[in-house]
Amino acid sequence: MTKKTLTVRPLDERAEAPALEKRGRGWAISEKRLDAIHDQARRNRMEPTPAQKLLGEKLTEANLGKYKLARQQVIGSAIVDFACNPLRIAVSIDEGGDPLLTARRDKSLAAVGVKLLRFPAARVLEEPDAVVAEIVAAMKASYDERGRARKQHYQQRGTPQRRGY
Repeated sequence: MTKKTLTVRPLDERAEAPALEKRGRGWAISEKRLDAIHDQARRNRMEPTPAQKLLGEKLTEANLGKYKLARQQVIGSAIVDFACNPLRIAVSIDEGGDPLLTARRDKSLAAVGVKLLRFPAARVLEEPDAVVAEIVAAMKASYDERGRARKQHYQQRGTPQRRGY
């Protein structure tokens, strides 16, 4: 009897990210697989690693304004440690793992417009304030970029910009 093993196909630089479909909440993922991914994310939330726990505490203390980073978010078939969906930013703590799988996941997230910030677990534990400062800076840059894009969109349409009151 042969043992089945999971293998990862080599990362092809020319390969495209899967097209969004109506199945699997917008991704080409079966509902059964997606449910399993969400169950894994739920287990990860209940049992965080020391680096995830420390970064979560520091992010809670940080002044992020109206934007929050949610823990263990599912984006497609990837589970990221923290994510801010409105700003399309995700944070992943690198605790060791298959670099091929990590590269493929990073590429698929970038293909759908999610900026992934990756930090080694050792760095998070040693200098959590510096990591939080980098995350906040990336969030501010994304906010500013989205504001410029929104302003340009309204200028092209020739309509006045909406006010947030």
